Amino acid sequence: MWQAEVRVDLDAIRENVSRLRAGTSAELMAVVKADGYGHGMVPAAHAALDAGASWLGVCTLDEALALRAAGIEAPVLAWLLVPGLPLHTGIAAEVDLGVASLPQLEEMTEASRQAQRPARVHLKIDTGLSRGGAILDDWPALLDAAAKAQADGLVEVVGVWSHFVYADSPGHPTTDRQLAVFHEGLAMVERAGLRPRYRHLANSAATLTRPDTHFDLVRPGIAVYGLSPVAGQTHGLRPAMTARARVMLTKRVPAGTGVSYGHTYTTGSDANLAVVPLGYADGVPRHASNTGPVQLGGRRRTISGRVCMDQFVLDCGDDPVAAGDVATLFGSGAEGEPTADDWAEAVGTINYEIVTRFGGTRVPRVYDGVTT
Repeated sequence: MWQAEVRVDLDAIRENVSRLRAGTSAELMAVVKADGYGHGMVPAAHAALDAGASWLGVCTLDEALALRAAGIEAPVLAWLLVPGLPLHTGIAAEVDLGVASLPQLEEMTEASRQAQRPARVHLKIDTGLSRGGAILDDWPALLDAAAKAQADGLVEVVGVWSHFVYADSPGHPTTDRQLAVFHEGLAMVERAGLRPRYRHLANSAATLTRPDTHFDLVRPGIAVYGLSPVAGQTHGLRPAMTARARVMLTKRVPAGTGVSYGHTYTTGSDANLAVVPLGYADGVPRHASNTGPVQLGGRRRTISGRVCMDQFVLDCGDDPVAAGDVATLFGSGAEGEPTADDWAEAVGTINYEIVTRFGGTRVPRVYDGVTT
């Protein structure tokens, strides 16, 4: 008997990756950072590779090394690297690493000497996000230094890349401006004498809506897990995660009964209350208080009162409800249950945050579609 679970459909991940692969001639990097957006990094990685992904993308060096420790040999790119990390361990494990500045490149060359093999690097240009990457004014110096390091046998420049600001808003002019800057940066790469195998720019949204940005490699993240980055468009993707719990306790209370901390909700009539053992320690946003949608007894209901650390309450009116009944917070929507998009709308966030919140909590993940 289970109390609460996050259920992940690996076949849905495979279907999503297959659909994404069918829409491009580029290779596909499945981004599995943040524990696979809460779905489990290693199982998600295996499913994506099964379906035709040829690369995996992560943020941290530790994430990349965990993939290697799990026996995954596919190319992996890690790009969020602070100074002082043991980069030589990543180089020795054949992990590709992102480089966005001269100091980072210098650290990479030293790590290469330590590992006694060239570092495989992807040089990042900032095309307008103003986050990671070298700005255009600094780009030529980084390219010249990388070309020298490559000539010295310390690095291999495998890729050049950037990241979009507004690809999730199709038609936004910033996307075209960034693409133009990327082309300008690529011309500089050629003039520096570098010939990287991979040029990559497209995230999930651009993979789905902007084929002119696909170049040699696309990097879908949220779309791998069946959630669309573009509001109102599903693109045929199938959500892979379901979050649910069994009702712990029910009780009949009179009209005017205050519910949960602060009594921010009061019953309007005599009502059956259901206590569900999931809270903000399990990934339920506290700001879902009085707004979060939940399916119970074949009907959508709304969380009544404040979400607590370990539980929340549903006012079920006169509907029969019993301990042990299943309350579904979100799923694919195929059976009328709320989706991660519904939750995002209810609490004023994005579907990425909803599913990622449920990763790494005390709620066990259960997998469907596991292959041996």
